[in-house]
Amino acid sequence: MNTQNNKKRETWGTKLGVILAVAGSAVGLGNFLRFPVQAVKNGGGVFMIPYIISFLVLGLPLMWIEWTAGRFGGGFGHGTAPGIFHTMWQKNRFIKYFGVIGIFGPLVIFMYYTYIESWLLGYTFFSLLPKFNSVTSVEQMREFLSWYRGSFYSYLFFILTFFINVIVVYYGIKKGIEKFCNWAMPVLLGLAIFLAIRVLTLGSLNPQFPQNNPIKGLEFLWTPDFSKLFSPKIWLAASGQIFFTLSVGIGVILTYASYLRKTDDVILSGLTSAATNEFVEVILGGSIVVPAAFTFLGPQGAVEVASSSAFDLGFVTIPIIFKQIPMGSIFAFCWFLLLFLAGVTSSVSLAQPTVAFLEDEFDIPKRDAVLIFGIVTFILCQPSIFLLKYGVVDELDFWGGTFCLVLFGCIESILFSWVFGIDKAWDEMHSGADIKLPKFYKFIIKYITPLVLLTILISYLSTEGINVILLKNVDEKNLPVVLFTRIYLLTIFVVLVVMVREAWRRRSRL
Repeated sequence: MNTQNNKKRETWGTKLGVILAVAGSAVGLGNFLRFPVQAVKNGGGVFMIPYIISFLVLGLPLMWIEWTAGRFGGGFGHGTAPGIFHTMWQKNRFIKYFGVIGIFGPLVIFMYYTYIESWLLGYTFFSLLPKFNSVTSVEQMREFLSWYRGSFYSYLFFILTFFINVIVVYYGIKKGIEKFCNWAMPVLLGLAIFLAIRVLTLGSLNPQFPQNNPIKGLEFLWTPDFSKLFSPKIWLAASGQIFFTLSVGIGVILTYASYLRKTDDVILSGLTSAATNEFVEVILGGSIVVPAAFTFLGPQGAVEVASSSAFDLGFVTIPIIFKQIPMGSIFAFCWFLLLFLAGVTSSVSLAQPTVAFLEDEFDIPKRDAVLIFGIVTFILCQPSIFLLKYGVVDELDFWGGTFCLVLFGCIESILFSWVFGIDKAWDEMHSGADIKLPKFYKFIIKYITPLVLLTILISYLSTEGINVILLKNVDEKNLPVVLFTRIYLLTIFVVLVVMVREAWRRRSRL
């Protein structure tokens, strides 16, 4: 069975292709929206110190763990976490069920991410039309968003966005995802550089407040207040941002890496894709939103904006800021197109674990697997669209985009270092590598990374997480829909568990 699967498995066309695809998976809305919000809310420069440390001791090790584990499992014909976990701990018949989280998480995120992503396509279109150009205030922009969500256009652009995602996945790894990322990522980077240059050359726009300028925004982002350095809140926020921005703990990188050859370098490729993501987030994302907010709103206004949601920042505040610049509609168009491309490079990766699972474990041809995925997920997306105002997306984001990520990251780091064994893992990681990691990373991967992940999980569950689980922050009028959503998610998870069980029964009969 394994040999047969190996013959059927695709491979990446070029090393650059896989790096751009993995970087594209990580580069998403969070790079341009969540990072600036977290940085400003948590003190700017002082946030960057734990952020960089977290990148070195949490982000990079997790990237290398997932690249290595994925390539290893791919050698046995497995492209998703259940099979990959099983190859790493074959004596334990239950470990594959823990791997279900690596399919469930990205599937749940896909169920709402594509709808939010479709708004960006709609806004890209409307940003060049008179109706959008007549909007000149934050209140009017919120009214426009409300109008758009309730209009026929919202569903039309969702269908179009969903179709784009499915078509890219339909053409497979080499001709679909790799080809799309090969042009989408350079265009995305070009748009981000264009917007960053324009924002940084604004200068001071108000003679009465010359201190409100882009340079002051950059100073805030890179000048630490060391008196706040030991705040647990800032360290937790920084490590959480690194965890989410690199798309580790979702299961996507495991799937992408499973299509690598045994001789492909996972160390340099993982480092390159992680560095690309950080360049986009810190250098470009940090040079657009924070300086723009400081220039137009001042330090206090920027902090107030950061205290609002990243969602509000992307669809309301930043578009209004750009509209105050000459040719503002062009900049708003570039902003929404940039976010849309970032969204698509992420969402197509979210589809891949489910499709790979159907291919590898049930021998379903690629195109049939994509068709099944498309039909099922189109139905699964509907609650996010029609029950959005009742808290459905918040529930999906908590379970798929927060809790499952941290839990899965804990499981895979412990499995990789302690069960598979750090010595064997270290040798596997360096197989085909062009560079050798410093020995201290062996200690970090075995001890520090799992400990940090467990700390994040326990800290989150003991603060925000427990309130969400116990429904303490749910409005009474939304409670029936939230309960429905949890039953809905539990049903999906149980179905995936049953499918994994059936897949292994099929393997045992062959």
